[in-house]
Amino acid sequence: MKLFVYHTPELVPSDAIPDCAIAIDVLRATSTMATALAEGAEAVQVFSDLSELLQVSEQWPAEQRIRAGERGGATVEGFDMGNSPLDCTAARVQGRRLFISTTNGTRCLQKVQKAKTVLAGALINRRAVANYLLAQQPKTVWIAGSGWEGSYSLEDTVCAGAIAHTVWTESGAKLDELAGNDEMVAAIALYTQWQDRLLELLHHASHGQRLLRLNCHEDLKYCATTDILDVLPIQREIGVLVSK
Repeated sequence: MKLFVYHTPELVPSDAIPDCAIAIDVLRATSTMATALAEGAEAVQVFSDLSELLQVSEQWPAEQRIRAGERGGATVEGFDMGNSPLDCTAARVQGRRLFISTTNGTRCLQKVQKAKTVLAGALINRRAVANYLLAQQPKTVWIAGSGWEGSYSLEDTVCAGAIAHTVWTESGAKLDELAGNDEMVAAIALYTQWQDRLLELLHHASHGQRLLRLNCHEDLKYCATTDILDVLPIQREIGVLVSK
């Protein structure tokens, strides 16, 4: 197995297809997706374009859908919810499909959607993602951070490092055998440095600070917690994730 880390969707290669791709948007899209599925959502369908989301979701009965729209960290006007995982309670999402479009995370998922297996990873389900890799042993794995509008983000890289660190320490493989690129080694180093202070790191992150200005303190606390959900969002068809 070779693990490659790409900090933003723009850095993901376009001339190859991996055996497995993991999209990460800790703050907050993949955290929201994992939580929705853990709370019983039928599926999560992702869109980069808001108008396309509205058009496709219109084909579903209102009682069977939730429209989630976020831009710049804030809820899009006219949508049922924004991009907070804490809004995904069982009472709200159980048996319904979450149609979601966010600033960065859904765009990242669409960038890697042609991979043989596509997963959504976050700190909250790090163990489930790592267990899948350890059990299935895909030959090539791309871990793609969503970043923020094309720029690097601390929270996605530390999550990539958390996943890679677990695979490295539990597989028995040598680091240079497992590392597909330098970014993977750097991601592990970042996680090793901050693994006991992840919430503090998220407070340092530029998007974490953006969310704090929007009074999303509880979201940061939740998204900084590792391994609290045993759920693995996996792509069943292009753009549609279900719980494995």
